[in-house]
Amino acid sequence: MINEITLYSLIILVSLGVLSAVLLYYVAQKFKVVEDHRIDDVTGLLPGANCGGCGFAGCRGLAEVIVKEECLIGKKCPPGGVAVMDTIAAYLGLVAPKTEPKIAVVRCNGTIANALKKIHYDAVDSCAFAHTLFAGEGGCPNACLGCGDCVKSCLFDAMEMNTETGLPLVKDNCTACGVCVKSCPRGIIELRYRGKKERRIFVSCINKEKGAVARKNCALACIACGKCVKICTFDAITMDNNLAYIDSDKCKLCRKCVSECPTEAIWEVNFPALKSEVL
Repeated sequence: MINEITLYSLIILVSLGVLSAVLLYYVAQKFKVVEDHRIDDVTGLLPGANCGGCGFAGCRGLAEVIVKEECLIGKKCPPGGVAVMDTIAAYLGLVAPKTEPKIAVVRCNGTIANALKKIHYDAVDSCAFAHTLFAGEGGCPNACLGCGDCVKSCLFDAMEMNTETGLPLVKDNCTACGVCVKSCPRGIIELRYRGKKERRIFVSCINKEKGAVARKNCALACIACGKCVKICTFDAITMDNNLAYIDSDKCKLCRKCVSECPTEAIWEVNFPALKSEVL
């Protein structure tokens, strides 16, 4: 026989258990978070590279922001490009803003031939590490260090080290995710518009030393002579702290600055040869 004390104890315990279950259920219902199923759907439409090129924590992070804000302005998926954003826009009933595709460019002329070695670096094969130790084998404090941190960081096999020049080479399959830009301790890699017919013009130098010093370390360094600025009729070129810069939004690809540069610091990519060059 169960005595009264034991019975009362069982009743109290059962009552407390029921009450706790009711409270837990109420709290769970009160604070439950119902996730929009569209987040999973949009995540599935993205390439799944999780490169961070969109500026968010992976593809799901981008999907969450797109669905919650119901807006595609300022959102991008470099690996997927316009096609993926158009697909997402169609699924959500939104309008995808048109953006011009970009590509990474290496703004350095410090090749093995142009920037002769003054010292030999024999330590950890890392640009980030070498950057903390010295200016570089050629002496330019802004030049590519050649250890290939950018190549190692690329998730799409879109970069390789050119053994002839000692500089990284960007391939056509570059998605402009920007990972290589972040990995370079010298900041020599920039994302620029691919341009019409894949044609682009940019100053391949970031050295801000004065002309004589810059030229001493690299034969094709920008010497801040200002000739390119003067000849540009579109105000696309500016001179700041001994370094010329071409604004790709304003540049009309007329190529006048290319032939005007006395050190060949301005690169033109995918252009046909000029008539004067052919002759």
